Amino acid sequence: MNLRRKALAVAAATPLLFALLPAGTASAHGYVSSPASRQAQCAAGTVECGQIKWEPQSVEGPKGLMSCSGGNGRFAELDDDSKDWQVHPVGTSVDFTWTLTAQHATSTWEYFADGQKVASFDDGGARPPSSVTHRVDLSGHGGPTKLLARWNIADTANAFYACIDLDVGAA
Repeated sequence: MNLRRKALAVAAATPLLFALLPAGTASAHGYVSSPASRQAQCAAGTVECGQIKWEPQSVEGPKGLMSCSGGNGRFAELDDDSKDWQVHPVGTSVDFTWTLTAQHATSTWEYFADGQKVASFDDGGARPPSSVTHRVDLSGHGGPTKLLARWNIADTANAFYACIDLDVGAA
């Protein structure tokens, strides 16, 4: 009978134990899937990469950064411009499509061509659908261009990052 009481006590305490454990962070969010971002190319096996191959949606870091990795050391290979990234020939107006695996409340979506802000879309805290497309005017740019796309989350200090290698005016 003593063994039975111990088992019941453990069973009763288990839910409390899990309630007291710290919560984990979410592991899925979003990335630019078209034209294929660097992390989309890693996931597709177009370019050899490390851990990002398994979680292209997880390039998250503090808002305001200008790095392809979002300052996340696990994904530092995304910052390596010498890798054989596929360059997309595009016109001067480009549709960028995000694939979202978690629909976070969104403040803004920002796009930077070679470090210069070229577009911003304000969502005012709305939760986006599982796919979002923005048309961005790149007429002030031409030739090889690295575009940084940044999804700023409304209710956290973080953003999601994606870089896309383009040849503007080649399409």
